[in-house]
Amino acid sequence: MLMSRPGTAQRIDMDGAPEVVGYEARLADTLRSLRDMVRRRWLTLFLVTAAVVAIGATLIMLMTPKFEAVARIQIDPSRNPLSSASSDVASLASEAIETEVTVLNSEELARQVVKQLNLQNDPEFTRGINPAEGAPPLSNEERISAVAGKVQRQLTVGRDRLTYVINIRFKANDADKAAKVANTYAETYINSKVGSRMGTAERQAAFFRQRLEDLGREVRAADEAVAQYRAQAGIVAQGQGSTTIADQQVAPLSTQLATAESEAAEARANLAAARSQIARGGLDAVSEVRSSPVISDLRRQRAEVLRNMGEVSARYGDRHPESVKIREQLTGLDTQIKAEAQRAVGSLEAAAGAAQARAESLRGTLRTLEGQQARNTRASATAESLEREAQSKRAAYDKTAELSLQSSQASRNEISQATIVDRAVSPIKPTSPNRPLLLALTLIVALAAGGTTVIVQELLVSGIRSVGDFEAQFGIPVLAALPRVKSASPADLVVDRKASLYAESLRIARAAVLGTRGVTPPKVIAITSALPDEGKTTTCAAFARVLALSGGRTLLIDCDLRRAAMRLIVPAGESAGLIELLNGNATADQAVVKDRVENLDVILVKAPHFATDDLFGADRFKTLLGALAPHYDTILLDLPPLVGLADGRTLAAMADATILVVKWGSTPAAPIDSALGWLRSDGANAVGALFTMVDPSAEALGGMYYSKKYGSYYQPE
Repeated sequence: MLMSRPGTAQRIDMDGAPEVVGYEARLADTLRSLRDMVRRRWLTLFLVTAAVVAIGATLIMLMTPKFEAVARIQIDPSRNPLSSASSDVASLASEAIETEVTVLNSEELARQVVKQLNLQNDPEFTRGINPAEGAPPLSNEERISAVAGKVQRQLTVGRDRLTYVINIRFKANDADKAAKVANTYAETYINSKVGSRMGTAERQAAFFRQRLEDLGREVRAADEAVAQYRAQAGIVAQGQGSTTIADQQVAPLSTQLATAESEAAEARANLAAARSQIARGGLDAVSEVRSSPVISDLRRQRAEVLRNMGEVSARYGDRHPESVKIREQLTGLDTQIKAEAQRAVGSLEAAAGAAQARAESLRGTLRTLEGQQARNTRASATAESLEREAQSKRAAYDKTAELSLQSSQASRNEISQATIVDRAVSPIKPTSPNRPLLLALTLIVALAAGGTTVIVQELLVSGIRSVGDFEAQFGIPVLAALPRVKSASPADLVVDRKASLYAESLRIARAAVLGTRGVTPPKVIAITSALPDEGKTTTCAAFARVLALSGGRTLLIDCDLRRAAMRLIVPAGESAGLIELLNGNATADQAVVKDRVENLDVILVKAPHFATDDLFGADRFKTLLGALAPHYDTILLDLPPLVGLADGRTLAAMADATILVVKWGSTPAAPIDSALGWLRSDGANAVGALFTMVDPSAEALGGMYYSKKYGSYYQPE
């Protein structure tokens, strides 16, 4: 079993003990609250949203188009000319790639780009960096630094996913300029990397060159010492060791001596054999003579001459000139043969002598060299020591020369670890601003700003909107909720459109105040409010007309002396007013004014009254009410606000019933609580409250659901 009251629900459990549980708002209630808030604040929402959209759209359209160009460079560690890694595949850690990204974002690189492209004189980058009036002008370096900062802000450098490719993006007002700056960044980065490596390698090369010069001098000195000693000692290098000239000459000289002795022995044997053959048979018996081709040819010629001589002698005789000529030829050939034979024998004698002499010479030379070998043994040991020292210096020189060569190659090498794989091209369309996206975001921001404004306004509202909350907090019922009226005066609306929602709400209030048949209705009804400007006077005039339209004779008395606002609703004419009536300067007949509605009389205050005299004291007003009461069914009193004024409390105590007018969603709880507290302490009968100026879609009037359901029951305003 559930028993509810506003804001809480009480549950009776199995043991009969009540359990209070918090009220849980449903989604529909939340959406309805949001909808009501938007309906109440739609104008604010629209104006704020429109203003933000207009401002945002204007700023977006005034934004200078930006063109973004992209250059891509690849970091390739395998192309490092000084890399000593043994692996065939080189790699770089992510930290190394991020380091290169940081280098590309550095101020120094930006300064180099600015200098190369002369951007310190480009209006796009110099705008806003000029010093204030009266300040000294910027130096060229300061100007370059300032422009470099702006260039860095327009530069975006990032790694392309997990690759070794780095994207260099640059935005500028001009498409060609964006591409040019992006490409210059890539080229400057590569040149700076090559230059730094070349500078390091050049310094290393200079060191190595100096070291090579020193080592070269030492090697040359060592080689000269070795050469000089070798020359002095007659030592020459051979294979892995060192030998002297004597050592080198001994072996071939021994061979030559053996050969010479053999040749000498052979020559002597040939000579002895030739002499023996001459002794036995003459020169023709010598083998060298027989084997001589010259002698053989001469003998062949002699044989032919002999054959010819036989034929000539037989034909012509011995004394014929031809026979004589042939005999002379034969004698010449014999002479030549003999001379040639003697030369062959002489040659053998000369050869034997020469061979013997050569053998003797070689034997003497060999004996001399063998004597020198003993002296050169100690010199060889010293030469080898000097050679080892020279080799050590040459090894150091060779190692340094190799390092120097590597450094020199690096200083001259134009292959960088970074290469441009994609040069920037001039973009065709601007990359920013993305106006459609920005306009969409502006609309979202505008709606958010409007919504925030509305929510802040709602949060700043201290008034009460819920009937249940009001009744639970202050302990009096809400007699009716009067909707906000815009098209006409509410007091006239109840007459001109009797079937309107506003008129129906006042009839509901009338039924609540006067009660049902059998209950004595209050005669004097006071209508007041806690604060000014809550619609009290308008509500009082409209309520009086509703009472009069219902057939009851009604009197409306304007008791708000300082405002005297009722005269603006009901024309006073030339009649007297309440002040004259209370002062005794006029009679009731002179003060009463007829309203446009039959059965309704009005006593007005003709002008605001700020006198300090107590017109409502000394029972003058009570006497007046007693005199007027028999003539009317209901007397309505339009009282001044209770907070800050004393008249309202005095008059409320004289009334049979007091109605508190509360401006919906505006009047704070504190003054309402104070006003009700004073009414109770004064003995006034606070029968209920009237919500005024209620949003037609608000929950106090049933919300949109009930408004739509009952829309056909009400006359449109």
